[in-house]
Amino acid sequence: MPATEVKVPDIGDYKNVPVIEILVKPGDLVKADDPLVALESDKATMEVPSPAGGKVVAILVKIGDKVSEGTTIVTLDSADTAKAAPPAKPAISAPALAASPPAAATASGSEANTGQPSTRSSMGLPPPGPEDFGGVHASPAVRRLARELEVDLRKIPGTGEKGRVSKEDVKRAVAGKATAAPAGGFGIPEIPAQDFSKFGPIEEKPLSRLKKLSGPHLHRAWLNIPHVTHTDEADITELEDYRKSLDKIAKDKGYRVTLLSFLLKASVACLKEFPTFNASLGPTKDTLILKKYYNIGVAVDTPDGLVVPVIKDVNAKGILELSKELGDASQKMRDGKITPADISGATFSISSLGGIGGTSFTPIVNAPELAILGVVRSEMKPRWNGTEFKPRLMLPLCVSYDHRIIDGALAARFTRRMADILGDVRELVL
Repeated sequence: MPATEVKVPDIGDYKNVPVIEILVKPGDLVKADDPLVALESDKATMEVPSPAGGKVVAILVKIGDKVSEGTTIVTLDSADTAKAAPPAKPAISAPALAASPPAAATASGSEANTGQPSTRSSMGLPPPGPEDFGGVHASPAVRRLARELEVDLRKIPGTGEKGRVSKEDVKRAVAGKATAAPAGGFGIPEIPAQDFSKFGPIEEKPLSRLKKLSGPHLHRAWLNIPHVTHTDEADITELEDYRKSLDKIAKDKGYRVTLLSFLLKASVACLKEFPTFNASLGPTKDTLILKKYYNIGVAVDTPDGLVVPVIKDVNAKGILELSKELGDASQKMRDGKITPADISGATFSISSLGGIGGTSFTPIVNAPELAILGVVRSEMKPRWNGTEFKPRLMLPLCVSYDHRIIDGALAARFTRRMADILGDVRELVL
């Protein structure tokens, strides 16, 4: 039978994505869409599916190899390769985030996104561990943990049965490295470990893969970006009346119109007036990359945590179209049916906690973006209209920004303009 080369399909703008698992071996029989290898970016774990059924002839990559779209990973003997469908988009089993928000790209410094990442660090990923740990007695879970924490298993003495390396061995090795690291920067000393069981009953649960992936990105962004958050309030009394009228019609058609659609439109209007907020710091830190497109990332709550789908070309879409797209994107995120393109390319982000509550918060800038809008629950408040106090529905706005590029006065003007636009429905439909 003829041999088919299985290549990495379209994985968005990512390049040099590391292989973290080989899911088949030579001689295995696979069906169409069976996963062959697993790749891991800073946002997600992606399984590359088989384009057709057949027998695995050879595995052409190994754990630790870095691949891009078009890289051949497996050769497959198929009885009907001529009819094999083109490779499907890789399935993403654990998208990453940012609630306030998760990772959308790399932080500043040498990790700044140039649009064509050529190294693991340019994707915001940590340097890979050894390509494999041949001869080491350790389970797949321990090997994966070692890769995630950049630990060489070959240098760790195993304390388990017959010298098996355990997760505790890996964690002790990481703690040892942290203790030896200099204070300051990324060498910030770790918080000393404690045995909490001495004080009462405990239960230890593993972090979800989503949190394992998003945590380092958030930490990186917080350490690299001097965050400042400016707050203001928008009077959305008339806007809310208009939204309810649209939602009543939309509900009968199977979708909802939420405040988020209006926030998307208001954000684009502000980004056009204040282009610095729709930019990124250049790789050498001495230029500003101004983007002429408007893709907005929106934090979505999922069972495993927050994910940030990107709504593309918001400037070209109306409130109803955005409402439908938001509903579809949210459902895809919750079902785990997303592709890398769904969570890539944002120029600005929104994190909305309005359905839960709160009065204000500091969303973390989704590097390499320069700012993010956070909103919480609106509240009826008395407002003076010149002659008397009237009840008005006020929406708190929280804009976090990179203070290296955006100063306080500019942030205040941006946020006030956002409040003005939300306070006048006519500006959202111009």
